[in-house]
Amino acid sequence: MKQRDLKYSCLIAVLYFGMNVNAQVTPNKDSVTKEQKIEEVVLIGYGTQKKENVTGSIGIVSAKDLADKPNSNPMSSVQGKLAGVQVINAGTPGGSPRVDIRGVGSLSGKTVFIVDGMITDDISYLNPQDIESMSVLKDPSSLAIFGARASNGAVIIKTKTGKGKPIFNVNSYLGIKKVTNIPKMVNANQYIELYNEKLVNDTGSSTGSISASQYPANTNWLDEILRTSIVNSNDFSASGSVGKLNYYGSIGYLQDEGNLAAGKGVNSGSGFNRLNTKVNLSYKITNNITIGDNFSFSKMHTDAAQNPLLNAYNAPPVYAPINPATGTYQYFTLVTVNNPRAQLDLYRSQTRQERLLNNVWGEAKFLNDFTFRISYTNDNINTSKYEFTPAITYIPNPSDSKLVTRDYTERNYVWDNTLSWKKSLGNHNLELLAGFSRSRNYNTQAYAEAFKLVYDGTNESLSISNGTNILLTNYEEGARNVIPFHTRTESFFGRINYDYEGKYLVNASIRRDGNSQYASDKRYGTFPAVSAGWVISREDFMSGQNVFNLLKLRGSWGRLGNPDVPRAVNLYTSNITSGAYFGTTGSPAQTIDMIIDPNIGWEITTGKDFGVEMALLNNTLKIDATYFDKETKDVVWGITQGTVSGASNWKNYITNAYSFNNKGFEVSVNYDKKINENVKIGLYGNFTSLKNEITSVYGGSFLETGASLFGNNIIRLEAGQAVGSYYGYQVDGVFQNQAEVNGWATQNGATVGGFKFKDMNGDGVIDARDKTFLGSPMPKGTYGFGFNMNVYDFDFGIDFQGVFGNKIYNYNREQRYGNESWDLDFYNNRWHGAGTSNSYAMTTNNQAIILPNSFYVEDGSYIRIRNIQVGYNLPKAFAQKLAVKKLRLYVSAQNPWTSFKYHGFSPEIMNSDRVQMGVDNNIYPISAIYTFGMNLTF
Repeated sequence: MKQRDLKYSCLIAVLYFGMNVNAQVTPNKDSVTKEQKIEEVVLIGYGTQKKENVTGSIGIVSAKDLADKPNSNPMSSVQGKLAGVQVINAGTPGGSPRVDIRGVGSLSGKTVFIVDGMITDDISYLNPQDIESMSVLKDPSSLAIFGARASNGAVIIKTKTGKGKPIFNVNSYLGIKKVTNIPKMVNANQYIELYNEKLVNDTGSSTGSISASQYPANTNWLDEILRTSIVNSNDFSASGSVGKLNYYGSIGYLQDEGNLAAGKGVNSGSGFNRLNTKVNLSYKITNNITIGDNFSFSKMHTDAAQNPLLNAYNAPPVYAPINPATGTYQYFTLVTVNNPRAQLDLYRSQTRQERLLNNVWGEAKFLNDFTFRISYTNDNINTSKYEFTPAITYIPNPSDSKLVTRDYTERNYVWDNTLSWKKSLGNHNLELLAGFSRSRNYNTQAYAEAFKLVYDGTNESLSISNGTNILLTNYEEGARNVIPFHTRTESFFGRINYDYEGKYLVNASIRRDGNSQYASDKRYGTFPAVSAGWVISREDFMSGQNVFNLLKLRGSWGRLGNPDVPRAVNLYTSNITSGAYFGTTGSPAQTIDMIIDPNIGWEITTGKDFGVEMALLNNTLKIDATYFDKETKDVVWGITQGTVSGASNWKNYITNAYSFNNKGFEVSVNYDKKINENVKIGLYGNFTSLKNEITSVYGGSFLETGASLFGNNIIRLEAGQAVGSYYGYQVDGVFQNQAEVNGWATQNGATVGGFKFKDMNGDGVIDARDKTFLGSPMPKGTYGFGFNMNVYDFDFGIDFQGVFGNKIYNYNREQRYGNESWDLDFYNNRWHGAGTSNSYAMTTNNQAIILPNSFYVEDGSYIRIRNIQVGYNLPKAFAQKLAVKKLRLYVSAQNPWTSFKYHGFSPEIMNSDRVQMGVDNNIYPISAIYTFGMNLTF
């Protein structure tokens, strides 16, 4: 038996004998009571609060929402679950999603996560099964207590703890992962037809045409590089108490093989695996003093392959992966595109990361009403990565082998101290919080490169010392992306929570942050917030009604700051050129290469929201509706300078240049009904509308940026438009004959079968002044809805999720430099004679036609079945005979169906660059995952 087969046989054995988890679902009265208590409170900054008393806008995610989903990152399972929260998933194995809360307020900041007190922007180390609860903070009043780090939203995560009798859980699933909606490409005969047609279109002659006898191959390159793969996960946890010690411990292993058909040649694969452990301890020294430790360790290994999807899209099908005459990789002569099979096989890259995160805390209660808490967290990340390309000999100009290694060391420390006072004075309830926090973050990098190495099949042979022309550096160097950093933050904060009889609610907070990234006169920022609520249902005049169990109005205002902005004051600021010449005499010279404002200050976000919360029909129906308005000023990004400075970045001057506004409406509806002891049903739905706008740009300027073809950028940042809006020519049809060309405005390169570009200013000439905005990647709305039911021992759930109103720029289609292949949709709809098409142009290499234009801007709307799951719980009597408390088997499908109009793999475009967030440029596709799993509690 092969080792791979043995691995999965062992997994199946594990699946048969056990699996999951949640102490909350243990079928005894104590655990049911515990679950109800957890649902009554939500996590807020530096504490918890009764949900009914919350005056901010906070989304709650339960452990149930995260369990049994085949996602390495917990946030992937939140997609479609919360109003105001857009999660864009990555298709790459182990990839982290992008999380946008109430639109885009910054081009550089990220949503942060507070995991057991530690602030981080990366939770790829965290096992979703270890999470007990999650609160997504959406409005500035909820976020202001975290100050500088939370301007783009924050997610508070509490991991599981133990109490009471020992409980053991095992969770496991085994699944297959498959890329869906693969674009259909032309076959060899169709390619030859289009190739020859293009010759006639561009030259008027068939000279140089090709035939099937010359090119007998017929390769589907997307099939060549993609595969169906395996994903599996196994977790074990134990929780309980021993005397005064409460404990929770877990160990888990996740493996995702990835969908690229890698692992041949020198390549080691395209998968991801993670081993993680978690230990949470708390010990009650006395009735008033408790200490604890939250410990996490993860070890992640990624086998990276160069993404060949764009080359596979462009590669002519008339070539085979291997040249039958030479037995080596086929070199393409018709087009300048790398052989996708060779691209996969002739590249080897591995990334190993170890992360240890430890949070030590202590809590002391004194004088009845006071609580002091101290917490110290250190987050240690060590990452080692190498990239190796062997000698490439199948191309006309062979290249030497090259090895690049990068070693990263990142250290993050957070020291928090809080003092709280909680007192009830008759009908007045008051809670005061004061705190001090200090954090330190630094990253060092070591870069090395060498040439002419010989790989013998072992990683040991890939040592820099085995090569020639060795370069070593650990200093800031932009050309090789070596950018170490060191930042420190010091914060003072306070908060007041007040309510009168639970009817009138007030929350006020203030935080002052000092950050070392700024000059001394701009180092500190102050961020206040206030919110209020009125629980109408508690009023005396509501006592006689039986419609509302809860009716609450709330409103909030707050201010936040973002220090994580692109500064790079030293990076690229000078450049040693080839020299300056005075007459015929050359002299060494140095010049300014980039201009970056040295006085860059804080990005400031100010927001307000107003909402209503309702619970009706004995709390079975809950509705939450909110209007929000968020404005960010002094956003740091580049603009075009008014005059040419001589620097290479004169079109990209970096300063506090932009102001953004995000406003919209969000609503959530939840209905849960217990029909009888054996039947329960639940429905949920959420909807968010959003309008994003750049409200001002420094000096009335703009920036044309993003991907470009022959110097034509496709994105323009300008006041009055949404972030990431596309800019180009509006297509007004296709020239059907020469008379139409002659009667049209003067257009460079205009020809029969080519695009008509609209004369926007009516001057009779088509030029750059006729460019216009073609659409935005920002959705006008996002939504999610679902249904679940429990009938006796069976359970069923289905989740839908979607977006609408956004546009995608299909840059994969636009990138044409010669004889790249075509997709089948273009073949079927192209112009190939008068009257054949008025929307698709002819086949051509005419770069005057292949300009940024509306043809490449496509509808990004979609609706998807995000998850569907059917489970069966073993009857209690039978489970008890097996000496277990719970045994559940389930099958599930994630992303099994998506409906969309976009001509690509998926309309879900994961691009971490928010400026280009809607540009499909070699994006790794989203996959469908089908799993079988089991949950065991004993």
